Amino acid sequence: MESFLYQASIYLAAAVIAVPIAARLGLGSVLGYLAAGIAIGPVLGLVGAETEDLQHFAEFGVVMMLFLIGLELEPRALWDMRHKLLGLGGLQIVLSTLAIMGVAMAYHQPWGIALAIGLTLSLSSTAIVLQTLSEKGLMQTSGGRSVFSVLLTQDIAVIPFLAFLPLLAATVPVQMNADGSIYRANGDGHGGDHGHGATMSLVEGLPGWGVTLVTIAAVGAVILAGVFLTRPIFRFIHAAHLREMYTALALLIVVSISFLMMLVGLSPALGAFLAGVVLASSEFRHELESDLEPFKGLLLGLFFITVGAGINFTLLFEDWPALISMAILVIAIKGALLYCLAVAFKIRGRDRWLFTLGLAQAGEFGFVLVAFSVAQGVIPQSVAETLLLVIALTMLITPLLFIINELQSRRMSDAGGDIEADDIDEEGPVIIAGIGRFGQIVNRLLQGSGFNTVVLDHDMETIALMRRFGFKGFLGDPSRPDILHAAGLHTARILVVALDDKDAATRLVAYARKTRPDIHIIARAYDRVHVYRLYQAGADDIVREMFDSSLRAGRYALEKLGLTDYEAAEAERVFYAHDRDAVRQLAEVWDPNIPASKNDAYVERAKSLEQSLEAALSARQEEPKRA
Repeated sequence: MESFLYQASIYLAAAVIAVPIAARLGLGSVLGYLAAGIAIGPVLGLVGAETEDLQHFAEFGVVMMLFLIGLELEPRALWDMRHKLLGLGGLQIVLSTLAIMGVAMAYHQPWGIALAIGLTLSLSSTAIVLQTLSEKGLMQTSGGRSVFSVLLTQDIAVIPFLAFLPLLAATVPVQMNADGSIYRANGDGHGGDHGHGATMSLVEGLPGWGVTLVTIAAVGAVILAGVFLTRPIFRFIHAAHLREMYTALALLIVVSISFLMMLVGLSPALGAFLAGVVLASSEFRHELESDLEPFKGLLLGLFFITVGAGINFTLLFEDWPALISMAILVIAIKGALLYCLAVAFKIRGRDRWLFTLGLAQAGEFGFVLVAFSVAQGVIPQSVAETLLLVIALTMLITPLLFIINELQSRRMSDAGGDIEADDIDEEGPVIIAGIGRFGQIVNRLLQGSGFNTVVLDHDMETIALMRRFGFKGFLGDPSRPDILHAAGLHTARILVVALDDKDAATRLVAYARKTRPDIHIIARAYDRVHVYRLYQAGADDIVREMFDSSLRAGRYALEKLGLTDYEAAEAERVFYAHDRDAVRQLAEVWDPNIPASKNDAYVERAKSLEQSLEAALSARQEEPKRA
């Protein structure tokens, strides 16, 4: 017990000290966790052999992360990603595997070992990349979604990798290990079935068709349970009125599904992701997210610490130029291929650099594949140690790649000129053009009421801030016809124009009305004159940005002056109705070519409407007295 508490204190203290420092320096939490692991492991020697066992436990943070990601994706959204999953993700794996295999063979590795190395290094770090994308608010960008689709494809690909790697054992010739011992496929020391006798499995010993049926049944059970059992179970838990039971249920869902997937030989992360997708449309989604988020963060942090603590610095110091060169070579090969794929799939601007630099490292599943390959006699132990170190070094370099991406994005923005718009891959019933103080309130109200919106804004910092708080938006000039049509102008029911630029807002309303006579246009106006211009341009509902707040301030003043709440509210209602009607009438006689003071028709109508307002307010004040 004392040993456990000591180790727990060491890990927690390292995280509490290193992560805030890294975050304040702008390096991100991932680099802080890795640095904490290096400090308590190789540098200070405070932790030792238990790190590897702890890493298996910490990998459950990746499982939780994929479950939470699945909660954000409805099945229809996943289906919409099929082209990127199969095309972009599939090509990345195949090309990276072949390129790295070719380099390994050039270093005189047999083709079987070279292929295993290529498969292992083709995978990227789901944990580091998704954590960093979420922290920096990049998950909802076009580049972030492309990165996610490739990572998801890689996680799925781990399953066939595990099935394929044992077939390479027969291709590995007899070799000498670094300690002089003989190594051969499925031989002593790293034999193929070592440790598998105690493994629980539902498919062991079954014929191929039996394995397929059991696997399909397990996946089907997860889907059916998510659709039909979650609501009754949550209602049952709710009856207990114990907050901790929700957390226990959330953990039970993830743990049990992961265990079931392991029993049928599938990836726990894949099973958790599938469960999350099934529950994405559930009303309990937000409850599950809030319950699991703290566990996910701590377990992922622990995973990164164990990666840092497990780095073999003795081997690194013995041949550091070669090992660092290998890590940089892996990043360069994958980065070059990713950049070419980004060009081929028309990922542009900052998204292209995010896609290229974000996926260039090796990943945590590489540790799993290396250990599995050694156990199956595919890779000798000496090669495995080098490979593990190269994977860890690329993961250590990853936060620096994201910093380079930020500098590159800032340089592209400072260069001036038109900002390259995002690829808009969504449509919805409402398009919101402009997401400043006005537009964000409209967007939050609509999304909170369950309606999908497509948000457009030309300011990069505004969109980045919006994404950081979990709201999706697209960078682009809403007044450009091509941007509007990409956002779904041809199918949208409502267009909300909330631009700061009065001229741009008027042009946008006029173009939308001409292109879609049937669309309902709600426009924000700067002042009365802008109201008249928007009215003539074809807006249906026009909202002056200060009008409603001014009315509320006036009502508060009336209440403080002695009017009852009812009287003040009635005065506000009468003024509101009259003013809206007055503005509409004045817009009909307003002429942009004549100053309002010299437009006789406008002046006469304004005088008449002002007198009618005084009469209406006086009548409302007299009613309570007569009653």
